[in-house]
Amino acid sequence: MKLFYKILVFTIFIFSVSCQPEKKEEEQVKPRVFEGYHPLLDEIIRSKDGVFRGINLNSKADVIKTVEKVAPVEKSPGHLYFEYKLDEKTDYSIEYTLDQDSLEEISLQINSDDLELVNYLFCDLKDYYANKLPNPTEDKGYVVYNCFEGQRKPFVVSLSDNSSPTKGSINMVIYKDK
Repeated sequence: MKLFYKILVFTIFIFSVSCQPEKKEEEQVKPRVFEGYHPLLDEIIRSKDGVFRGINLNSKADVIKTVEKVAPVEKSPGHLYFEYKLDEKTDYSIEYTLDQDSLEEISLQINSDDLELVNYLFCDLKDYYANKLPNPTEDKGYVVYNCFEGQRKPFVVSLSDNSSPTKGSINMVIYKDK
């Protein structure tokens, strides 16, 4: 009889454990930074603050390293270079040029085998900077935005689509206007 009770208790225990509802981990949906633009702009630009990724020209190397959150692939006193992979077809790199620990220039290059994505990103980058900086000019495939805001030193954002028929490539350079 004791064996019967042990089996009954064990069976009830197994049944009650198996009937527990599974706890599903809810996916944390990250809030969008750039509503209305391609979601990859949230990863590439990251922040509405600053001229790019929350960084302004004249920033120090320590500020850049904090914002990037990964170690640079290449670094020297006047140069920081980072590489990122967005998906199987798309990657991008960012190069920061410094003069005496003061950010002088930011270069972004986006490469992808998905030409439609590159076209979409290029249009979104143009729209984003057109809304942020006044009066862009277009010449020979380049879109140039000049900034002369109040007390800030003037800077330029130059954007170009250098895609080939088989490979998409976007280049953006942000530099001080002298």
